[in-house]
Amino acid sequence: MKLSTTLLLLSILLASCSPATEKPASPLLGTWELIAATSTEKDSTYSTFNPKTRMIKIISPTHFAFFLHDLDMGKDTSAAAFSSGGGTYTLKDSAYTENLEYCNFREWEGHQFDFTVTVKNDTLTQRGLEKIEKLGIERIITERYKRAAR
Repeated sequence: MKLSTTLLLLSILLASCSPATEKPASPLLGTWELIAATSTEKDSTYSTFNPKTRMIKIISPTHFAFFLHDLDMGKDTSAAAFSSGGGTYTLKDSAYTENLEYCNFREWEGHQFDFTVTVKNDTLTQRGLEKIEKLGIERIITERYKRAAR
């Protein structure tokens, strides 16, 4: 009898744990593939998307990473490309801030980049300022990604 009472109480306790009390997963989580990119410097806006490369961004609950490489696997050395980086991020509503800890362009490491992000269906749009004074970089970037995986 004690065992059945214990099991009944345990069942009631487990049933009372509602998933609604859990924090919903961020729609940013997953793997994203870059499909469009522009930069605006002063009064000039231009595309920075190169269809001869592939870039993915991976976002976990605490970190992000990006990887870009050319599609011909470096065979054309004049067009060979590879870049990568990552670090931590914060997200509050649509305010997304990347803290770049690792990058093959080492002078970019240790910088913070503030963006506004939106996710609509399977599209992530990220827009914000890239500014590194010592490199003379100050531009607004807009990147659009399609979801590759959750």
